[in-house]
Amino acid sequence: MTSDFADALGSDRPLVLDGGMSNQLESAGHDLSDGLWSARLLAEDPEAITRAHLAYFEAGADVAITASYQATFEGFARRGVGRQRAAELMASSVESAREAARRAKTDRRLWVAASAGPYGAMLADGSEYRGRYGLTVDGLERFHRPRLEVLAAARPDVLALETVPDTDEAAALLRAVRGLGVPAWLSYTVAGGRTRAGQPLEEAFALAADADEVVAVGVNCCAPRDAAGAIGTAARVTGKPVVVYPNSGESWDAGARGWTGRSTFAPGGVRAWRDAGARLIGGCCGVGPEAIASVAAALARP
Repeated sequence: MTSDFADALGSDRPLVLDGGMSNQLESAGHDLSDGLWSARLLAEDPEAITRAHLAYFEAGADVAITASYQATFEGFARRGVGRQRAAELMASSVESAREAARRAKTDRRLWVAASAGPYGAMLADGSEYRGRYGLTVDGLERFHRPRLEVLAAARPDVLALETVPDTDEAAALLRAVRGLGVPAWLSYTVAGGRTRAGQPLEEAFALAADADEVVAVGVNCCAPRDAAGAIGTAARVTGKPVVVYPNSGESWDAGARGWTGRSTFAPGGVRAWRDAGARLIGGCCGVGPEAIASVAAALARP
């Protein structure tokens, strides 16, 4: 698939992704403890989401990932939101990022990636870090396809199929994006050299090697120490540009719905990721605008 975004991945300079949406919203005083997480603010305070995107653009990010990670028809239904309104809210996540790009005072081309989190994100119990939900690939495809259709219709530059914990869900997502007319990246959450469900990364990345819709493959929401090896594997197995945006290195406590431990995210190390083949580089949970500014500065140097 050819697109302006796919073409940009072939430029000399990697694109800088943003950081964690949730930590930026929490730092602004928002309570994200319910099952919809940041997606709740699509209805209750969309301006807060726009401001969060803007903070990352102003820090040097080229790509904003929308607040739709946990936005699903099923999740909204539990809050009494009907399908039509849920679809409107999902689409609005793309517009919030576009509005932030309009407000940003920069000459850089800015991009919007529409986030589609895994099935486990809808469950809101931390199971995206385990995978293996007991669903078939067909069942997972039926879950993902309707909201991917909504997000694609909102015309983002790319779909971010992110925090994927296992190969079954990856296979479902790869089927679900066919024919939507929007490029996608596929990003696993990993531990060591395996997916969170324990499959070898060679096997996981190979699923996307021949998927025309997929313009980049990589990892996100993993410990920074797990990123470097995954980059080389993704590039070797698929021949595609690599996306990498680990979390801060802390651990997710599903019961407390919060991160624990200390940050190990070192922005200065991103040049090694670039040199290993990464073309989309940023941070995930716990990585804020200050760290993204350091990432952008590091990648601006040879």
